[in-house]
Amino acid sequence: MGLQELTVRNFRIFKEFSFSPDPNAVTVFMSPNGTGKTSILEAVYSLGTLNSFRTNNASNLIHTGETLAEVHSVIFQQERRLQVDLTITKHEHRTTKQMLVNGKRPSSRALLAELMPITIFTPEGVEIIRERPEHRRQFLDILIGDVSPKNEEVIATYTKVVRQRNALLKSLEKQPPSPTSRSELQIWTKQFVEEAEKLNTLRHDIVNQLGPLTQEKYKQISQQNDVIELRLHQSWSGDLATALEAEFMHELYRGSTVLGPHHDDLLIELNGRDSRHQASQGEQRTLALALRLAGHELVRTTRGLDPLLLLDDVFSELDPYRSNKLLELLPKGQTLVTTASPLPSGMEPAVVIDLTKGR
Repeated sequence: MGLQELTVRNFRIFKEFSFSPDPNAVTVFMSPNGTGKTSILEAVYSLGTLNSFRTNNASNLIHTGETLAEVHSVIFQQERRLQVDLTITKHEHRTTKQMLVNGKRPSSRALLAELMPITIFTPEGVEIIRERPEHRRQFLDILIGDVSPKNEEVIATYTKVVRQRNALLKSLEKQPPSPTSRSELQIWTKQFVEEAEKLNTLRHDIVNQLGPLTQEKYKQISQQNDVIELRLHQSWSGDLATALEAEFMHELYRGSTVLGPHHDDLLIELNGRDSRHQASQGEQRTLALALRLAGHELVRTTRGLDPLLLLDDVFSELDPYRSNKLLELLPKGQTLVTTASPLPSGMEPAVVIDLTKGR
């Protein structure tokens, strides 16, 4: 399995660019900053997730002055050849994305997770430790889908139900609901509780599996016997339906659902301390590396395949010791690396691509 070919058109700074990475080893994009190295990884990442790891605004992916960007790829799953195409179109008031697999729209997002699971390391990756809970929730939900693509349907359904329930609450405009609106809200609340419980179960399961692996990877990187504990912190206690009833006036005022998995957090403790506020920068970086490596290992052992590994200029942000440890722990399989500076001496890429040539 692996990415065999990639072509981008009107994507970020590229009018058109194509390359063929090594399917089983390291391909390095080595060129000065500002030449589009990260944009290439961003294009690859978008094929596996339909999202960018740099922006929430899809129009930013389209080349200046254009209204349409394209990402075309060939992916092999064992002996199966797949053509995967992404088109991003800027309209007057919105930007749309369309994915095709062998010329047909995928039946669900689960197919994307099945086609090309991805593990990514970026200089900003430490945000998963010290920044807002949404970073950690997103990490968990992507991992849940990568470990078992069928779980994507649970995440998609939950997201849809939250959106519908929020729309109804907002439409009430802070006024007590009519009998009809109250009945409709009860229906959405019942479905919300059901879907929340499904997602909550998946998250607890993945955290329980991820904890020991993160402990192991952290020890391998740091060579210290620190204790790492991962816990899912819920935004409610007891029965969710009961908790929502108690928060009804608050929800009416806010016009949104104030409890549920979309408000939860992944707590990461180092020797009993909250790593968000009480870990050093070096410890946070090591935790971030350990967490990503643990997730990668979990997908590999569960599904029997190696996720595509993306390393975006991470070695420039790591000290020599952590760089060497990361190299030692990098799993086998297809890896795409960007760098503006020389690679660590232990890395031997199969392909080196200079983006200043042929762009």
